[in-house]
Amino acid sequence: MKQISLYDYLGRAAGPELGKAVAYAAAVKKIKVTSKQVENLKYSGPILMYPKSFLDEYFGGGGDTTGKQLLKG
Repeated sequence: MKQISLYDYLGRAAGPELGKAVAYAAAVKKIKVTSKQVENLKYSGPILMYPKSFLDEYFGGGGDTTGKQLLKG
């Protein structure tokens, strides 16, 4: 199962509110989430990685940048 970060999925930083909403939805659905450490000029620290299929479901497919939560929880 391919794991992908919100940044890679959306093509931009998700921000703390959207990040928390996605993490909560994943927890409710008992989705396996992994993490990895990143270091770059703008951010250094852990990021969460989600199955691409979960992110497609959450955002309605294809990387929605509106920030709308599609799952109820």
